[in-house]
Amino acid sequence: MAMNPRNRHALRTTAFRTSIHAGSIGAILAGTLAAGGCSSPIQRQSEKELQQAMIRAIEVEIEHAKQNPQSRNLGTTLDLSKLEIRDDHLEQIEREFSASGYIEQLRAQSPEGDDPISSLVGDDLMGQPTRLIGLTLEQSIQTAVANNLSVEVASFAPAISQSTLTQAEAQFDWLFSASAQYQDSIIPQAGSGFGGSTTFVRNASQSADGSIGVSRQLTTGGTVSISNDINYTNVDSSFFGTPPVPNPANASNITLGITQPLLRGFGRDTNMAQIYLARNAERTSVASLKSTLIDAASETEKAYWTLVLRYKELVIRSKLLERGIKVRDDIKARRVQDARQAQVADAVARVERRRSDLLVARTNLRNASDRLKQLMNDPNLAVGSEALIVPRDDAMREAVSYSLLDAITNGVTNRPEMDIALLSIDDATIRQQVAKNQRLPKLELQAQARLLGFGDSVGDAYNDGDATRFIDDWLLGLSFEQPIGNRIGEAEYRKARLQRMQSVVAYRQTAQGIVLDIKIALNAMVTNNALIEQSTLSRVAQGEALRALIVEKELTNAGYSVERLNLELNQQEALANAEIAEAASLINYNTAIVDLHKAMGTTLDRSRIDFVVPDANQLAPGESALDYKVEPIETEAAQESDASDD
Repeated sequence: MAMNPRNRHALRTTAFRTSIHAGSIGAILAGTLAAGGCSSPIQRQSEKELQQAMIRAIEVEIEHAKQNPQSRNLGTTLDLSKLEIRDDHLEQIEREFSASGYIEQLRAQSPEGDDPISSLVGDDLMGQPTRLIGLTLEQSIQTAVANNLSVEVASFAPAISQSTLTQAEAQFDWLFSASAQYQDSIIPQAGSGFGGSTTFVRNASQSADGSIGVSRQLTTGGTVSISNDINYTNVDSSFFGTPPVPNPANASNITLGITQPLLRGFGRDTNMAQIYLARNAERTSVASLKSTLIDAASETEKAYWTLVLRYKELVIRSKLLERGIKVRDDIKARRVQDARQAQVADAVARVERRRSDLLVARTNLRNASDRLKQLMNDPNLAVGSEALIVPRDDAMREAVSYSLLDAITNGVTNRPEMDIALLSIDDATIRQQVAKNQRLPKLELQAQARLLGFGDSVGDAYNDGDATRFIDDWLLGLSFEQPIGNRIGEAEYRKARLQRMQSVVAYRQTAQGIVLDIKIALNAMVTNNALIEQSTLSRVAQGEALRALIVEKELTNAGYSVERLNLELNQQEALANAEIAEAASLINYNTAIVDLHKAMGTTLDRSRIDFVVPDANQLAPGESALDYKVEPIETEAAQESDASDD
């Protein structure tokens, strides 16, 4: 099986121009602020200045890009005419002096159904023939997105944060309370008898108390409560005691109370700060999950391209060794003529060095396969398995249209790191507002009113309370507290202000880092696109040199001289290096495109991955977030596993 040019149906776009223009940076930032949570209900006096500072941070980065907003096209044309090589020779070079040609030769030599490199990979770590599993790029990315452990770990965070948000909101729920107790006591005490004599009085009593009520913390910072207390008393005294009247007696007590901070701790924004922070934490976890998903998809594609490169390196090293063995044997055969021992030894050394390079290339291919297994986390392709993944898709040079301005705009709009930075600013602003409130003195209003009732039965007690139709007991008070110097409050406020300033600088740093990532990726893409042409020209020229040398050797007797054979060895190595350089430039070009989409935050759209956030409310009892997975495309490993089960 050989690699085939990859279908572009889901994983590549030939252009990433967007409809966003430089003049809409303010609108972009405003939309991002709203999405990121900076539209918190907390009123911030410096919000306008803050937004302007962030807009300026972005405008500084795109100032030069706005001067040339037009897109630039990277061509894919290859002009071989400058090499002045005949067309039939070019066709021969592609068949006999290129990595793709070597793969075709290996396929022709391999049994039907076997991969071309099946004879090159050797035995696995258990000494058994290596099992080869073919995998496409789309399969690897979809499997990684569904099963990658880093993604699974990050997928818990939104549901956890949502539970934390519910906890923060629950502090304003109504609280129901109830209590009851019964007491039966016999207490002896001194009393007065007849004639002034002293005697003991036995006081026996039974009492029962019950209370029921509700209370709630208010968003203004206060607490409101209403309760109903019932008391039953029955006193049974000795002969010399005097029982109360009525006996038994029942008392009712309906109490309405409220406490409200007037300075420190007052206000909806201050008391709902934990809810705002919890909402931001939930949004941050969603952005972090998206970032992890982008990383997983990008790293998987890059690992796949590395596997393609290692695959080609193994084929190239194998062909280099095969050619070297033939020349070495030719040099050995000339011992009887003009080959000196040093020349023979040098040829042998070169062959052995190429053999060692082949062993290293084989190991590199296995390591690249295991790295891809780790990222995919496919149960049918565990890292511990000795199955070797071989790529089914080959890297291609595609025409790309890009604009530095649009790339930067995409980056600051789509990157989840920007959302996280904005949420961090909002968190710091919330904490600053709370710290500002905590600088105030503590002034608390307390108010309470009670409706009392009393009677020889519970019904009479309530009827008595209702008959009075007025509040029998009320309380109104104020309490004041202020630390002298208030150093704690002032220090907390100063700390919160500095942290807010720090978060704004961190936002600018994040924007700058995104621009740097985009420029690095663009430079790598442009450079490697040019290197593809240069390395291909170099490889074709080296192939022509070796082809001509082989033809001369076959047509003239001088071609078998030791000097010419040594030259052939040199040309073989030069060709192999050129072939590897050509493959590397093509892989680096595709890797740079991956990095560019990662830097712009468009990896998921490019790979047609739907970003669905796990919801804690969607989890049934006993279920976990791990149960919510996208079904990966079935791989050859899965097909073989199903076949073996049958």
